[in-house]
Amino acid sequence: MSAVISTDSLCRAFHGRLAVDTLNLTVEPGTFYGFLGPNGAGKSTTIKMLTGLLAPTSGSIRVLGCDMLDPKQSLEAKRQIGVIPENLALFDNLTATDYLTFIGRIHGLGRDEIRKRSSELLSLLSLDRETKKLTIDYSHGMRKKLSLAAALLSNPKLLFLDEPFEGVDAVASLVIRDLLLQFTHRGATVFLTSHVLEIVQRLCTHVGVIVGGRLVLQNSMQEILESGSLEKKFIEVAGTENGSTATLDWLDSTETSARTSQTGSQAAHVGPASLETEKTNDGDAAL
Repeated sequence: MSAVISTDSLCRAFHGRLAVDTLNLTVEPGTFYGFLGPNGAGKSTTIKMLTGLLAPTSGSIRVLGCDMLDPKQSLEAKRQIGVIPENLALFDNLTATDYLTFIGRIHGLGRDEIRKRSSELLSLLSLDRETKKLTIDYSHGMRKKLSLAAALLSNPKLLFLDEPFEGVDAVASLVIRDLLLQFTHRGATVFLTSHVLEIVQRLCTHVGVIVGGRLVLQNSMQEILESGSLEKKFIEVAGTENGSTATLDWLDSTETSARTSQTGSQAAHVGPASLETEKTNDGDAAL
């Protein structure tokens, strides 16, 4: 079976600077793929190109067998994917039910099916308690959960999730993890970005690491864990070049202790004698 996602020499430049540089990705069907990298590495830019929201400067993209640079094929791929984008892209003046109805109609679902799926998703994600509340009044975590509900509503073959666990409480995080595992167990594919390496290690079957726009690692989780933890491997390929530990001179324990001792010594001089002098001076002033 052909790859669900494949890119060939994919590049994207902004103002002459390459944010994504010669990216060659391969994601197989049924994979839970973790796409990792430091802040500003090019993760969100890559997702925008893979989902057709941003045109590449050069290179090619195929998603679900469709050429994403061809308008007709790109539209066919978009019918089969769900996305949690970087900025969530919700409509602030709609309720959760109204928003999901809108998304369902875009995907051509019937009203009864939309009503059924929306009810199940909102209940599962604990968003069914305030049905009259507009999304503009939602917390960040609630908005994140609604965005996930919208991404799952059409029962897509492929999910793109940009930081789905950010700002989500522990209980909801567990529910989301179970949902996503169920999603991949039926043969669908998840492409996930996250800075929470523990979650990525627990969920993902494969990992790619991008640094400075370049893919520096692409491997199965099993092979990565054979040489240690995911965190260890990530630091190895994406950490500081010289491997030095970050320090601040003014937080040095020796100097801090010395200053603390000196401050304590000065405070000790402000004793009864000093207070008595202040009283005397106050008395003289009163006279």
